[in-house]
Amino acid sequence: MVRTTEIPLLAANELVMPKKCPVTEDLVRRRAEHNNCEIFSLEEISLHQQEIEKLEYLDKWCRDLKILYLQNNLIPKIENVSKLKKLEYLNVALNNIERIENLEGCEELKKLDLTANFIGELSSIESLKHNIHLKELFLTGNPCTEFEGYRQFVVATLHQLKYLDSKEIERSERIKALQIYPEVKQKIREQEQVYLLKRAREKEEAQRRMQERKDKKQNQMKSKLGFDSPDSLQEKENHQAKGDGEQETCRTVEDDEEDRRFWEEPTPYTPESRLETHRYIEEKRRAKDNIRESKKSEKPPWTVVTAEGKVLNVNVPKLHFSLKDDEENNQFILELAVYRYLDTSLLDVDVQPTYIRVLVKEKPFQFVLPEEVKPDSSSAKRSQTTGHLVVTMPKAKEIILAKQKLSASIKHSDCNTLQKNARRSGKVEKLEVDPSKYSFPDVTKIIQEKERTGQGPIKLHPERITEVKKSCVDFENDEDVPPLI
Repeated sequence: MVRTTEIPLLAANELVMPKKCPVTEDLVRRRAEHNNCEIFSLEEISLHQQEIEKLEYLDKWCRDLKILYLQNNLIPKIENVSKLKKLEYLNVALNNIERIENLEGCEELKKLDLTANFIGELSSIESLKHNIHLKELFLTGNPCTEFEGYRQFVVATLHQLKYLDSKEIERSERIKALQIYPEVKQKIREQEQVYLLKRAREKEEAQRRMQERKDKKQNQMKSKLGFDSPDSLQEKENHQAKGDGEQETCRTVEDDEEDRRFWEEPTPYTPESRLETHRYIEEKRRAKDNIRESKKSEKPPWTVVTAEGKVLNVNVPKLHFSLKDDEENNQFILELAVYRYLDTSLLDVDVQPTYIRVLVKEKPFQFVLPEEVKPDSSSAKRSQTTGHLVVTMPKAKEIILAKQKLSASIKHSDCNTLQKNARRSGKVEKLEVDPSKYSFPDVTKIIQEKERTGQGPIKLHPERITEVKKSCVDFENDEDVPPLI
């Protein structure tokens, strides 16, 4: 109960007094990327739309600044820039500035943009007389521009100006302004007094409205906590017993009604109303963040094994995968398409006899294997080209291969290896023949070389027969004697 009390009270304090947005060193370095994040030698920086409520530290960190953009912030006062001796252009348009001051030290200031601020003390421009290099001044959108004799007063006061509100100041215009300067100055003083009284009333009204809003917020917080009475505590418990959907619907309706009242309420355009609008937007944003954080409960762990002990197939990281059954090597190969540039330290592989589990950035991938494997003999590695995770898991059931096929394949591979080696060496191998097993007739000695009349076996045979006939003159053919061949 104590914890429930402290959290809403802290939220209430944040809503009433939100933190200001100062100029931090981290912010300046982030906006100095064009200068390699070096701020000591920075010459130009843009800090627009950063919700800055106080101008500080720049005169200490960035002494060499020449151009400074601070438009569209919540700066109420020009300060802490007098040490920027090299500053040439200062843009503080769309802020909450009410008078011109603290610019005497900016000796090189040439251009000053104060568009759409709340400058009502027009006489404060006399402080710019010391900025002898000032050539351009922008005061469009300020209350002082509605004063009678505004332009004549500025032209006659600042002799160094060349342009006022983007309009060139001619010599004749300055002469006329100097001629009526005492009268215009008196009128400006009177109009300033009227404007200052009006601003005092606006500040009181803004303070009253802010106090009412603060009290309303505190009462709402107390009513939500049940500090009013025991009956309200009982009502709160009964209200909490209702469904979350109904509570959220009621909260949404209340927020919409509050938004409608806030934006439809007529409010004068003042620095206080502008700041109040910013505060209101910040409150709504923080309230939404708190609701979002309250809805964020710890996610229940992913179910990878049922209560009955059944292992489930889970793919929370939603990665592509493939399981290959390598029968030759008697193993399973799982290829998981993890992210290519994912650090390996974010992967956790767990191989079990019947399934494999891989944690990818704390998200489980689990797959049930068709057969049992050997976890101790398994291995996991990353592909150097794709980054995929490849897990090799030998099967628990071994397969016995035939020896003959294995030996024949080995012999065949050995013969192929020998042939390839012989071809690569380029040497001619000679076969040795045993003369006792193999005998070949000497063809050269069958016929004498002197009586040789032809070449080749076809011509040798008939010549041998004729020679026999010539040598045997007394030959008689007996028909009763069988032939010798």
